[in-house]
Amino acid sequence: MRRLVSETTLEPRQLILPMFIREGAREPIAISSMPGVVQHTRDTARKAVAEAAQLGLGGVMLFGVPAEKDEVGSGAVDPDGILNVAIRDAVSEAGDDILVMADLCLDEFTSHGHCGVLDSSGRVDNDATLAIYAEMGVAQASAGAHVVGPSGMMDGQVGAIRTALDAAGHLDTVILAYAVKYASAFFGPFREAVDSSLEGDRNTYQQDPGNAREALREVDLDLAEGADLVMVKPALAYLDIIRQVRDHVDVPVAAYNISGEYAMVEAAAANGWIDRERAILETLTSIRRAGADTILTYWAPEAAHLLARR
Repeated sequence: MRRLVSETTLEPRQLILPMFIREGAREPIAISSMPGVVQHTRDTARKAVAEAAQLGLGGVMLFGVPAEKDEVGSGAVDPDGILNVAIRDAVSEAGDDILVMADLCLDEFTSHGHCGVLDSSGRVDNDATLAIYAEMGVAQASAGAHVVGPSGMMDGQVGAIRTALDAAGHLDTVILAYAVKYASAFFGPFREAVDSSLEGDRNTYQQDPGNAREALREVDLDLAEGADLVMVKPALAYLDIIRQVRDHVDVPVAAYNISGEYAMVEAAAANGWIDRERAILETLTSIRRAGADTILTYWAPEAAHLLARR
């Protein structure tokens, strides 16, 4: 009876698995603040992509962890940089059996850890960053990415990337815009996952956690520039924002169940304070109930297995 009248569904096709691929790694490297999550080698990443496809997940979102960084994040646009290589690996492994998505941001590749390049005063230079994002988008699409995910929260990023993709002939490449990304404390474990060099914060270009109307303005701007899907990040502390965005737009809405949200559940479960498997499915169901069509979550493969056992 509960299954018959259930209002909210949770299915593997609605889940996207974020993955980290480390340049030069010979074996997977555990991320201490995210138990069960690793920085992959190229070989283990291929296997994880194949498993994701077999489980019927909606996609994989790839992040590169380069061996070297510089001020302008040149590894992000290098066709042989780790992220673009990982994209090619994933496409060759799974073809069109699963969507291959790529994070489009400079923070993993810059020596200062910001999402854009810096000007002479040490501030993020929005417009100079857009030119690099455009080049990065073309590089990812050329490597085979079905979807690019600009996550840097630069003004005008979607328009710059869409223009560059179209000019390069990548008319079918989808843009999943991180339209609503808050300056959140819950990003902490992710910094370890990508070996971030960031000092300070990103308050000048990520959103104020107290603002909701601003979120809708950001969504409208990205859609006007050509975004195909929009993202809210983080998810759990912003379920109300997910609902407002869902009610505001007629395109698919994604939400990122981020590293800190993952780590809290894992830590509580490790201490025996909560039922881990129930908490995983309850967390993901709450994000779907709030209005997310798609969820990026590190639990994606395990959630697929749990759902299959129901």
